[in-house]
Order: sequence, then C-alpha cells, then structure tokens
Amino acid sequence: MKILITGGSGFIGSALIRHLIADTTHEVVNFDALTYAATEESLACVRHEQRYRFVRGDIRDADHVERVFREYAPEAIMHLAAESHVDRSIDDARPFVETNVLGTQVLLDAALRHIRHLSPAAQQRFRFHHISTDEVFGSLGPTGHFTERTPYAPRSPYAASKAASDHLVRAWHHTHGIPTLISNCSNNYGPFQFPEKLIPLMILNAVDQQPLPIYGKGDNVRDWLHVEDHARALRTVLEQGEAGSDYNVGGEGERTNLQVVEAICEIMDEQRPDHAPHRDLVRFVTDRPGHDQRYAIDATKIRQELGWAPEHHFEAGLRETVQWYLGHLDWCRQIQQRQRDALQRRGLSGSA
Repeated sequence: MKILITGGSGFIGSALIRHLIADTTHEVVNFDALTYAATEESLACVRHEQRYRFVRGDIRDADHVERVFREYAPEAIMHLAAESHVDRSIDDARPFVETNVLGTQVLLDAALRHIRHLSPAAQQRFRFHHISTDEVFGSLGPTGHFTERTPYAPRSPYAASKAASDHLVRAWHHTHGIPTLISNCSNNYGPFQFPEKLIPLMILNAVDQQPLPIYGKGDNVRDWLHVEDHARALRTVLEQGEAGSDYNVGGEGERTNLQVVEAICEIMDEQRPDHAPHRDLVRFVTDRPGHDQRYAIDATKIRQELGWAPEHHFEAGLRETVQWYLGHLDWCRQIQQRQRDALQRRGLSGSA
C-alpha cells in the first residue's frame, strides 16, 4: 500500500515509519508540520529510502492536504498528528482543539473526496486509521480495565480533544461510509521520545543530577507500552482490522509513577554508580489539576482477532530505553537546545 502518515516525525509516528520501511514493502508519505515535539533526526535512517517521502505541512491547512491527496493518491491514512501533552493542554487548550479536532475533520473531508473517485474495489480496500489514546475513557479505580465498549469520559482538555476526534471518525464512517479504524493505546515509552514526558525527563534529570519531580504521591497508575510494540500493533490493525472497528492496544505494564521513577533510579545507579543513589533526587511536587488516577487496557480483542501481543516486558524495555538515552545524549541535548523550555513545569494554570 501507499500510506499517508500524519505526524510521522513524532515519537510514535517515527517508530511506525521505521517499522514499515524495515519490515514491509509499503510506501510511506510522511506529512508533518515539524512542531516542537517532532524531530527529523528520528527518521535519519529512512531519509534516503525510495519508499519514503516527506512533506512538511499542517493538517489544518485544507488546501495543502488536498494537494497531497491529489499528488500521492494514498491507499490508506494513518492519522497520528496531534497535540498530546496533558500539561500543555491545561495551560492552553486552543492548539489541541484546532489540531486534534479541526485537523481531523480536514483529513476526513479530504479522504471522503478522495475515495469518491476510486473504483469500488479500491474504496473497499481504503482505510482511514485514526490513532487515539486510552485517556478518552477517563480514570479507573483500583480494579478493572478499559475495553472497546468502555464509555468515553475524558477529564483533561487533551483527552477531550482526542475523544472529539474519535467521534468525528466514527461519524464519517457511519454517515459517509469511509472505511475507518480506531486504535486507543496506553502510555508509550522508548527511543526518540520528547524529553517533556515522564521517562525521558527522569533519565535526563538523573544524568544532570537535577531533581526528579513526581506529581502528588506518585501513586497514579499507567499501563506502559513499548513504542515498537505499538508500531507493530498499528501495522496489524491497518492490514487486518475490520473497517468500522476499534482496537485497544496495551502493554500489560501497569506501574505507579513512583515505581517507574524508582526503577529508572536503580538502572542509573548501575550505569552511573558515581552518582548513586539517584533515588535521593526524587521530589514530590504539586499534583496536576484533575490528574487521572489509573489507566489500564484490556487488549483481548486485538490479541484474539488479530494475533498481536506485546513483546517487550516493562523491566527489560525500560532498561533498553535508559541505555538508549545514555547512548544518545547528543540527540537529547540538541532537542533541549532547540526547545529551551522543554523541561519547564507546566499544567499549573488550571489550579484554583
């Protein structure tokens, strides 16, 4: 297939593209605005591949999106372009609504116009795969898991914008007949993640002997999914998923934030014993407004129907991730130099 991937220079998008170029014969067109969290370096290994094309552009620009459809005639769309940092959405929700909601509507309309000119067989093969998050489901108590039937209950501006985009995708499927797929994933980790997110932030702060800030008591629980496992899941959903269906993707790696940070500290103690114990750097800070207590994914459907399962156990995956960052500090420093506010605490403006 020729696949148009939006947001392909971001953390998950770049992992997906690296996987598709390395392990399939698909052609990839990467449409990305290169906002603060995107890095061209994450795709250096595929830059000169004949099956890869990069187009810089914004999904909110309807004219540009239309031109891309006309020029490349994609057979599938994998829509990852999004504003995704909860703390930033608390400070300013507008970019999240504009990109995540309006941008998705622009893509859906362009896809609809595109498939109307395809043959009936090509229309049946076409897929619009929308990549979303488990945060649309809200917050869990100490037990239970999100399934594809869990009612939506978003509790942050970011989650609300993603929930809205999910609803748009379903509406375009049921109203206009676009063959859509939606996947909702748990928290991702792994190489090339922008350093404002928890795991890379803790690693780099530990390297610099800076405080390791943990929100509240550190007892908020997330299900951690290695980004390479997620990339395989996305490919599996695209190639095998039933049009109009949803698939939850989880890593079976539930940990509290404190457990994650303590595990990072243990690995850092082994890698850089001169600065041990790194746990002394842990600081508990004011919690995020409206901080969801627990997320957990039930991935039974994608396991049973499509045969996908995560391959990375969290402890081994985290160790590989820490070692990757320690081996790529130059990349990290370039990101921090370009985005000097990357490590700045955000998300306090919502506090009363």
